[in-house]
Amino acid sequence: MPVEDFLAKIRKYEIRIRKAVNTQMQGSFSSVFKGSGLEFADIREYQYGDDLRLVDWNNTAKGHGTYVKVFKEEKEQIVFFLLDVSASQDIGSTGQTKIDTAKELCAVLALSAIQEASHVGLCCYSDQKEKYIKPSNKLKNGYQIVVELFRLKPISVKTNLSKAILFTLNILKRKSLVFVISDFIDQDYQRHLKALARKHDLVVLHLYDQRETNIPQLGIIPIYEAENKRTVWINTSSSEFRDKMKETFTDNRQKLEQFCKELKADYMSIESKEDYVPQLIKLFKIRNKSATFSGVSAS
Repeated sequence: MPVEDFLAKIRKYEIRIRKAVNTQMQGSFSSVFKGSGLEFADIREYQYGDDLRLVDWNNTAKGHGTYVKVFKEEKEQIVFFLLDVSASQDIGSTGQTKIDTAKELCAVLALSAIQEASHVGLCCYSDQKEKYIKPSNKLKNGYQIVVELFRLKPISVKTNLSKAILFTLNILKRKSLVFVISDFIDQDYQRHLKALARKHDLVVLHLYDQRETNIPQLGIIPIYEAENKRTVWINTSSSEFRDKMKETFTDNRQKLEQFCKELKADYMSIESKEDYVPQLIKLFKIRNKSATFSGVSAS
């Protein structure tokens, strides 16, 4: 696919999502990218009528009075994308692998965010930094992200999601809206993901392929593990093996979803071959309601 066709496809999806969101939700598309809209500024003594949810219990517990947190409106929202480009993402049909879908998702969301005057940045990661684009609110930055995603050919095949999240924590100095797009086939990343959710407004997009849940019965076949650079033989006709694979995937997905719920992070699982636009619209509805509930204007 030429880069021009890729850009046209992304733009078509972005317009489709924007129209659906503006039609189906009260408020405008811009609320999707506002995050909490607030940044901690200071504390002051409690006054009659203050919202009890704003009480700073740490300072109050010192016994010198009751204090509440003071926030200021966030004027310049940063929307940052952390995209997993490791070899485990390169699974699926030609043109419809997990990484193909992940790139499209990232490009559509980046273009949408830049249209709302957000500062948009990107980091593509395997077990090393593959591509980093500093956050900017210039329109050309949005299109640069789309083009770089299209052209990206990762150097490494391995995964280190924890290292990628730590990199993101180090470069984002103030609260931002962070999209983590990955298949989450890795270990020991939860501690850093928790830190990311504490500091930023986190959205987790979990990519998977149908063959991870419904393996075709092809008998005994060789499978090349790109990240480990080895070939293993598996019996795909074995019901025990097929059930175990499905059970493992389902268990991991449920644990990740529950973990995100505990972190108060938005979670969405997306199959690489499905039309992801309805999924994004569903996600935006959730975020729009959250923004309205928290008292942030949706206009």
